[in-house]
Amino acid sequence: MNLSPLRALARAGPAAALLLVMTACADDSPPSSAASSASKPASPQASTAPAATTPSDRNTAMDIRVTLDGRPVDAALNDSPAASDFAELLPLALDLEDFHQTERIADLPRRLTTSGAPEPRAPKAGDLTYYAPWGNLALFYRDGDSANADLLILGHIDADADRLAGADRITIEAAP
Repeated sequence: MNLSPLRALARAGPAAALLLVMTACADDSPPSSAASSASKPASPQASTAPAATTPSDRNTAMDIRVTLDGRPVDAALNDSPAASDFAELLPLALDLEDFHQTERIADLPRRLTTSGAPEPRAPKAGDLTYYAPWGNLALFYRDGDSANADLLILGHIDADADRLAGADRITIEAAP
């Protein structure tokens, strides 16, 4: 009896099973949740370009009043469900700490919703974001290196990169 065909089938079986499992688990539909990546926030980049003066392609839905170390800056939240949930936490006063020489971060009093999250985008300097795995707020003073489904852009703060990078305290309130 020739066992070669049986051996070949035995070798191909696990690979075929893995392919079937991966195909069955693949989701080609638009994302409805932002919980697919477990990586940390963006890593550092050498750019110190100033933040954009407008939110560019980020949709703005709500002006907010922000102060960095007691000095006001223009800011707005976008129209995402996470940004609306964040607005319910206002007013907030948070101490900021540096993370990877790219962003300033602070813990929020509670986690935000991630349902209905928009397609991930790489953060830009001035973006106010929410990192879902840690439940923290992140204010980017340098552009992030890539999009991350766990990093939800909430809005944008119009301030130069040096001011964002040096901020130790942020106060956020609903605009009157």
